[in-house]
Amino acid sequence: MDSNIKKSLIALAFGTLGLGVAEFVMMGILPNIASSLRITIPVAGHLISAYALGVCFGAIMLLMLRKYPMKNSLLLLVTIMAIGNGIAVISPSYTVMLLARFISGLPHGAYFGVASIVASKIAQEGKESEAVAIMISGMTVANLFGVPLGTFISGILSWRLIFLFIVLWDILTIFLIKRYVPYIAPLPDTGFLGQFKFLKSLAPWLILGATMMGNGGAFCWYSYVTPMFTEVSGFVPEIITALMVLAGLGMVIGNMIGGKLSSFFYPGKVGAIFQGLMAITLLGIFFLSPYKWAAVLLMCIVTLCLFAVSAPQQFLIIKFAPGGEMLGAAGIQIAFNLGNAIGAYLGGLPITYGVGVRYSALIASSIATLGFILFSLFNYLYQPKKSI
Repeated sequence: MDSNIKKSLIALAFGTLGLGVAEFVMMGILPNIASSLRITIPVAGHLISAYALGVCFGAIMLLMLRKYPMKNSLLLLVTIMAIGNGIAVISPSYTVMLLARFISGLPHGAYFGVASIVASKIAQEGKESEAVAIMISGMTVANLFGVPLGTFISGILSWRLIFLFIVLWDILTIFLIKRYVPYIAPLPDTGFLGQFKFLKSLAPWLILGATMMGNGGAFCWYSYVTPMFTEVSGFVPEIITALMVLAGLGMVIGNMIGGKLSSFFYPGKVGAIFQGLMAITLLGIFFLSPYKWAAVLLMCIVTLCLFAVSAPQQFLIIKFAPGGEMLGAAGIQIAFNLGNAIGAYLGGLPITYGVGVRYSALIASSIATLGFILFSLFNYLYQPKKSI
């Protein structure tokens, strides 16, 4: 891969890393924020929901950005990231923090939408999925290093420092995008309604549905991985952070594998295989989670599968959303977040009704299986006959 292309993709990955830390670090620092702002942990949990709500509303921004050069759009979106996280640094109350989280979430889906198209356009022919995977890699690195480090710093110093770090990271990202990402002309203007025409086809709905179900299945179980490890597998709480690092490593490896394989095989087939493997692995967790070695190994396979399907999904939605590529790519992030929310809710039901946390994995496997079915149906209907 050309060095200039690599620099451009790394600049884009810096943006997704900042987004990844901003989105996922909240799960580790909620108790600190709750204590600082004098609210309960369940109320502090609304800060996660506010970010997800921002992601959904932020997709509307793409309807306004389509007429502008993509590099300019990226710079604007990262600036909004910095503003939202900057407000979080100085938030004096829960209400202001809630607003900060909503603003921080606004550019999330839009950034992925624009950055996915930029990555695919600057990539060499046949390497589009691999380029998108490099762009997404920032999100996986955030889970591997950023989130555990942020949780640690929050515990010994202040949670506000985490958001200050994200602001500084966003400023660095602006510099890198400005310097290394080439000018790319706006997409053809199809008009306001023209951006929604792709939704008349079944293909994007199958991709979005597979994304929502795949992520829903993973987070139905992953949202409760800590109690499963401590109550079922018998791990001591002190080792959970190290186990989360292993989970993040699985995400990094999965993203690399998914992007690389999609350069050689049809992306839809790659996505379906890993979606099916996720469903089988989640079922294995239900039966084997009492064994420590099995619980850790299967966790890594699930997180690997979770991000192995990301690049294929992002590439396919761009291909099957003519005239609405940005909206389609952002829709993947909306589906991702909806899947997280629905999966986390369903995964909590066995715990609420006293059945046991292991049953979250059983429900998760069923949801992931639905994702596999949708991906398989997509391949049956739309996979080119001569593709591998």
